[in-house]
Amino acid sequence: MKIFNDMDMQLEEFQPIEPGKVKMYACGPTVYNYIHVGNARPIVIFDVLRRYFEYRGYEVTFVQNFTDVDDKIINRAKEEDVTSDQIAEKYIAEYWKDVTALGVRPATVHPKATENIGPIIKIVKTLIEKGYAYEVNGDVYYRTLKFAGYGKLSHQPIEDLQSGARIDVSDVKENPLDFALWKAAKPGEPSWNSPWGAGRPGWHIECSAMSNRYLGKTIDIHCGGSDLAFPHHENEIAQSEAANGCKFVNYWMHNGFINVDNRKMSKSLGNFFTVREAAEVYGYDCIRMFILMSHYRSPLNYSGEILMQAKAALERLSTAKDNLDFFCRNGADGEMTAAEAETLASLGVYRQKFCDAMDDDFNTADAISAIFELVREINSAVSPNAHPTKALAEGCRALYLELSDVLGIPFAEKKDELTSEQEALFNARKDARKAKNWAESDRIRDELKAQGILVEDTPQGMKWKRV
Repeated sequence: MKIFNDMDMQLEEFQPIEPGKVKMYACGPTVYNYIHVGNARPIVIFDVLRRYFEYRGYEVTFVQNFTDVDDKIINRAKEEDVTSDQIAEKYIAEYWKDVTALGVRPATVHPKATENIGPIIKIVKTLIEKGYAYEVNGDVYYRTLKFAGYGKLSHQPIEDLQSGARIDVSDVKENPLDFALWKAAKPGEPSWNSPWGAGRPGWHIECSAMSNRYLGKTIDIHCGGSDLAFPHHENEIAQSEAANGCKFVNYWMHNGFINVDNRKMSKSLGNFFTVREAAEVYGYDCIRMFILMSHYRSPLNYSGEILMQAKAALERLSTAKDNLDFFCRNGADGEMTAAEAETLASLGVYRQKFCDAMDDDFNTADAISAIFELVREINSAVSPNAHPTKALAEGCRALYLELSDVLGIPFAEKKDELTSEQEALFNARKDARKAKNWAESDRIRDELKAQGILVEDTPQGMKWKRV
């Protein structure tokens, strides 16, 4: 398996720290609002990365945090005249509603910043003791110039980073590039006791502390959106490697932006669509499919047209599954014929195509193409005119669901069965056909069609679907 490592800017063979195990950390949301479609991209992408590792037999420990104390949360709490805790808990609950509907599995651990104040204080103390941090009036800052490797992830010389840093004449920092590890308490804000007085953690330090607590000093993969590479991930590296004296992450993975009119979707630009809003129009399933239909590192343009393409793709996949379900119930009894067994064995080439795509820097777009190629072959082999056995249909279905499940591709199940009146008409048509009363059969077919029920006659029996 090869992964594009953003630290080295090249494809590299994945070699886990411990054979058969993967330690992954993904930066989670700051919980002060509903997640938007741009936020959903890394959530879906790295859910599938975790699924694929597990499919390949790895034991995965996946950590995704919640930033539940932050300026944005505090400001939102003031606007709504509630506590920061209430805002955080509200939007964590809303997060779970959205990501569960997106088919995202919970991580192994979902730590919160406020539940890790002790580990955060411990790493800040270590950085001060090593000379990498300093305290000023209850604030603690990281001494950026002391860390020789600063800028190695963003591939920028520290001189360039310095020139682009904000300069404030009233700033108490030694250098404009220094960043906060601990912030002194302000009236009315949440705070915790520390050796430097009451305060709260800075944003960057929480991930270093939680990664270290739950995964250890060195981890296999750290992932997130491209906008986090600098300064967030750059600062995580500086903090973690200075405190622990060893390499922090072996592979850095960042997904591309979702754009609206070629501009990054973001709350700050006001050009975002929440997942909840988009799902009301297109459905959660389509959003997931939309995200997976492009390579994770490529920019992805949000538009109704592309989401409708995702919906059409899902419908084709669901139709194929419905077809297999029908033949699993209505196919011929008995063992597969020799020709069927050969056909089923030949379909294994699509499992290999799927894995080849996923092994090539996690290319979900090509993996989906492999699934559609598989569907085309299955539709030919398991069709009314081919008179397939149940055994062949079951074998094809198992392979199809095996690969689809890795991507978490959802299938639209028939949640609404026929009404009792429609079922009576359906059965009456069976009787009419059995009696060779073709006129009555056609009349009932037309009546069901008028009600949105399309009936298809096959050698294996009648099928129906809503239109």
